[in-house]
Formats: sequence, structure tokens, C-alpha cells
Amino acid sequence: MSTRTEKTQELHSKGYNCAQAVACAYCDLVGVSEDEIFRMTEGYGLGMGCMEGICGAVSGAAALAGMKNSLGCENPISKKATYQLSGEILKRFREKNGSVICRELKGVDTGKALRSCSGCIRDAAELAEEILFSDAENPPEKP
Repeated sequence: MSTRTEKTQELHSKGYNCAQAVACAYCDLVGVSEDEIFRMTEGYGLGMGCMEGICGAVSGAAALAGMKNSLGCENPISKKATYQLSGEILKRFREKNGSVICRELKGVDTGKALRSCSGCIRDAAELAEEILFSDAENPPEKP
């Protein structure tokens, strides 16, 4: 397990939601302060809508995809590539865990959890590292 993946667990234990734990552990690699990305991802926790939506950890990784890849509002041509990155994160997370929906991952309706929050955070962080930050030794400069 990488140091950053371990950091996601530490942040979650400090009260960061699942999205914040993932996004904040990698904020320096996308040129955003921890406070900014913490605030930006606060609404993504608990499956956006009290476990009704996408897992917060996956949402945090998708937010990182946008922050890493987007060329910004002055040059909105990077969306397709960003969608592909976040889509790959979701696809691989679903393959590993059987769902990307918080409610299903926690087994709210079935009584059988597919994955713990800490496991989801770990999986999303590992996918972010593989898909987004395999070049983290030399992160690209933001325009």
C-alpha cells in the first residue's frame, strides 16, 4: 500500500468523508490546496444524497480526474478525455466491488455489505494512483 493510500485512511479516521479522504491525499498532485478540495468534495460524501448516489470515494477520485486533466473553462476541450479517465475509475471500481452505489456497497437494502468505507477509500485511491498518477514522480504543470 502506498503512503498516499495510507494517508487516505488516516484522513478518514480524522472525520474526512470518503470523497475528501481520497481527494485530499492527492491534492498537491493536481495543484489544489487541501482546504479547497476538502470544501469542493464535502457534498460528495455519504453517496451524495444519504447513500442514494455514487460512492464518495469514487466521486473523490473522479474529482481528481477533472482537476488533473481539465484545461479549464477558457479551453473546454478536455471533457472527453476526462470522462474516459473517470469512466475507467468507475468501471474498475464496479468490477472489483460489484457496485459504485453507496447504498448497495453498504448493503442497506440487503443486509450484506459488499465493501466497507475504508475498503472503498483504499480501492478508489489505488485506482487514482494507477489511472491518474502513475506519472506522479513528474506531475505535469497546470496551464
